[in-house]
Amino acid sequence: MHTVATPRRYTLVAIVLHWLIALGILVLLGLGLAMTRGPLSPMDRFAFYQWHKSVGLTVLVLMGVRLAWRLFHAPPPLPAAMPKAERRAASAAHLALYGLLLAMPLVGWAMVSASPYNIPTVLYGVIPWPHLPVLPELPNKAAVEGVLKLVHSTGAWLLMALLLLHVGAALRHHLVLRDDTLWRMLPWVRRASAKPEASSR
Repeated sequence: MHTVATPRRYTLVAIVLHWLIALGILVLLGLGLAMTRGPLSPMDRFAFYQWHKSVGLTVLVLMGVRLAWRLFHAPPPLPAAMPKAERRAASAAHLALYGLLLAMPLVGWAMVSASPYNIPTVLYGVIPWPHLPVLPELPNKAAVEGVLKLVHSTGAWLLMALLLLHVGAALRHHLVLRDDTLWRMLPWVRRASAKPEASSR
């Protein structure tokens, strides 16, 4: 009796989106640390902020596309031998990552919209991007901006911690457990090099 084969790798679109978003996150974290802690001149700091806004909004758009794609394309199964507790932990970590990757650009957008300086956002110096409604008209914009800055900064540290956990888990599966978890998302490997998995996610 034949059964329907379950895809063992993410689709090409999901893989491309994953690595584009990953690259964007690394750029954002690097820019963020440089902006807040680096010895930059005022002009360089301003330029870094503009790039940070552009890349952050790009990640927001890419996350929207990725979520839409995910609705119609189920991910490949997790390794059959993975314990239920690890499956739940993996699902929780992914949900937290998705939540932060959506929330961080939105909070940053809100922070810019509430800024008393009212500096316009122009993506990559080319595409004008509007402020969120209501926030530019608030009478206490400085206080709102301060709260949003704290939320954004805290979220950045949480995101870094989750990324380290995510990378560490992927390397553990690849180097210690030697299963196909990491292989499913790598763009340059051949399908024949992996073993089929029996479970579903």
